[in-house]
Amino acid sequence: MQIFEWLKLKMKFTFKKNKKSAIKDNRVIDSSPIQDQEEKVNMLKVNASADHDNKNENDKKIVEQNLINKRLPKELIIRIFSYLDIVSLCRCAQVSKYWNILALDGSNLQHVDLFEFQRDVSENVIENIALRCNEFLRSIRLENCRSINDTSLKTLCIKCPNVELLNLKQCLKLTEKSFVNIGNNLQYLTSLNLESCNISDQGIKCIAKGCSRLQAIEISWCINISSDGLFNFADSCSNLRHIAAKGLTNMKNRVLAKIADNCPQLISLILNNCNSLTDDGIISIADNCQFLKHLCVSNCKHLTDASLIALGRNCHELCLFESSGCSNLSDNGFSALSKGCPNLMRIDLEECLQITNATIQNLANNCFKLRHLALSRCENITDDGIRLITNPTTGNLNETLQVLELDNCPLITDAALDQLSSCQNLMRLELYDCQLITKNGIKKFQSKFPQIKVHAYFAPTVASNHNRPIRSCSCKCCVIL
Repeated sequence: MQIFEWLKLKMKFTFKKNKKSAIKDNRVIDSSPIQDQEEKVNMLKVNASADHDNKNENDKKIVEQNLINKRLPKELIIRIFSYLDIVSLCRCAQVSKYWNILALDGSNLQHVDLFEFQRDVSENVIENIALRCNEFLRSIRLENCRSINDTSLKTLCIKCPNVELLNLKQCLKLTEKSFVNIGNNLQYLTSLNLESCNISDQGIKCIAKGCSRLQAIEISWCINISSDGLFNFADSCSNLRHIAAKGLTNMKNRVLAKIADNCPQLISLILNNCNSLTDDGIISIADNCQFLKHLCVSNCKHLTDASLIALGRNCHELCLFESSGCSNLSDNGFSALSKGCPNLMRIDLEECLQITNATIQNLANNCFKLRHLALSRCENITDDGIRLITNPTTGNLNETLQVLELDNCPLITDAALDQLSSCQNLMRLELYDCQLITKNGIKKFQSKFPQIKVHAYFAPTVASNHNRPIRSCSCKCCVIL
């Protein structure tokens, strides 16, 4: 009996000891089976929740690792952005703060064209671009951005000294201060467009002095530049290859002579509406600028065949020639031009009133690359002249010609349309106000050659008074029969 009591006390003592140890080890011992079951369920829930959290953490880490920001170094992202235009860059900059920094990095803004945003471009926009781009900026086009003023352009010139191309066409708020800043700061400038700007002799002088690398200049309709200003500019810039000076009444022969002496590498010369020029100026260019490819002298009304003869004698690389409105030019001059300039691809003879079919024959016989021929208002051109274009025995214009302009040619008839059917590559035909061309003739031509764009105009027919029926008119006070 004593042994039994001793064993009972021993078991009780062992149970209490194990319970204390379990509590110490954060284990709960309960003799109740229901409590054990609940405990197991709770433990399973806790474990499931922990597993779910761990899985979400792992998935989040995998997603973050696959993000372009994590996978690619910022240098590579910037390089990718460099292939986008400014609109796409601005859209990318709105994705996140990180992309905003990379997309608008100065290295991505080397070439900025704001022509599409003309009215929305304020002086603050230009200043922000200048501050962000700094020395990275190479070209900026601000054509028709009329809100730009001297202050914003000064910031641009100072902060972006490496600009090589600058287009300020019709930026009318700019004054002489801006052009002085261009000359003082943009020494690497090679192309400058100042068309219709308010620049005068002081500004052009500073640009000539400070921008010695200039190769292309556009000063059309800058009427405040005097003949002396143009002369000094031509004397200072010896690297010029492209000059556009339309509408400059102060463009004199001596200016062209200086350009010819100082710029022998000249390729393109645009002189439309320079009414003061005569043959002497063009002859100077022809004698010295033998690499000339583009020459436009439309509405230089004092030019004669002497200019054409000089060009044919020396400028064998000429491929574009425009002489619209030069009514003193004749077949003799164009004969010399076509023989000496076989590479002509485009020639505009609109309103050269003296030329006849002989000019067309010379072009067909000598200019085998001619693609664009303008004969508008040439009143002596007839159907026989068109036949010379299409006749393979006189040349290959029937194979090369793509555009033919015959507006206001009163002697052209529907027969000319039949002749043009042999022009294999003709793409556009201008027939405005050709009195002897009929609607039926054009419809017939278009039905055969739907790929050719034909532009024509026919005045609406007005009913004759003799054909109108007599009708009575009435008013409140009387009746008029």
